[in-house]
Amino acid sequence: MPKLLSLSEAIAKYVQDGDTLYAAGFTHLIPFAAGHEIIRQRKRDLTLARATPDLIYDQIVAAGCARKVIFSYMGNPGVGSLRIVRAELEAGRLEWEEYSHFGMISRLQAGAAGLPFMPMNQTGAADLEQANPLIQRVRDPYSGKDIIVVPALNPDVTIVHVQRADQNGNAHLWGIVGEQKEVAFAAQRVILTAEEIVDEAVIRSDPNRTLIPAFIVSAVCHVPHASHPSYAQGYYDRDNEFYLEWDKISADPQAVKAYLDEWVYSVKDRSEYWQKLGPEIHKRLQVTPRPSAPVDYGEY
Repeated sequence: MPKLLSLSEAIAKYVQDGDTLYAAGFTHLIPFAAGHEIIRQRKRDLTLARATPDLIYDQIVAAGCARKVIFSYMGNPGVGSLRIVRAELEAGRLEWEEYSHFGMISRLQAGAAGLPFMPMNQTGAADLEQANPLIQRVRDPYSGKDIIVVPALNPDVTIVHVQRADQNGNAHLWGIVGEQKEVAFAAQRVILTAEEIVDEAVIRSDPNRTLIPAFIVSAVCHVPHASHPSYAQGYYDRDNEFYLEWDKISADPQAVKAYLDEWVYSVKDRSEYWQKLGPEIHKRLQVTPRPSAPVDYGEY
């Protein structure tokens, strides 16, 4: 059945105060529009899980929406620290769990497979065992050696941004593929935001690109430019200037408040946000088309 909703409707219906939320996407396809809508709706007491929190969680934490973060590497990619999240952690106002990248993805794999935990080989991140009691060692019944285990992660709601989806929730994404598939299958509810809503025939024409199937999706939202300042492969580039600018903004609480007031609370939706960015930034983020070679699936 069609699952098309506006983003504001989807967030209101499927993101509840106190939820564990996972905003997916590695480097690109980060669902900033959904993060802004969560802030706009003043959701509270969220546990924010993400392999690389990125600016989206700095902003959500700044808005007072979170009580805890679960993460592997944390930072403003290529720039420095996530100043706001770090300050809240150091002040003891934000709970936290830290894992290695492999540990975090292993948690999602366990959640997606319906397993209680996932074993993994020991890594160089042995100090994390001291900081995080959920990282345990058990005896391998075959070799007798110790192995590391991490508990399954099953978010209440996962948000995934994709390049295109049909109205039922079958979704294509390409470029750098992160943890989107695993976390979507691990979650109780899945909200898709998409650059394009296409006919089901487009999705069926390339079935191997369908990483997210309709049967696990709760809502589909047509939200062009939803990833800015991140990027969507084939649609617009990463806004590196904004990542640099956020480092300056996030150092000043008044500047953070002014940013949220101007770019989140005073903006109705992503369309208005994109228009507000203006033609100069639109032009700077344009990408040159580079389609892949066609794939012939044939007929029998």
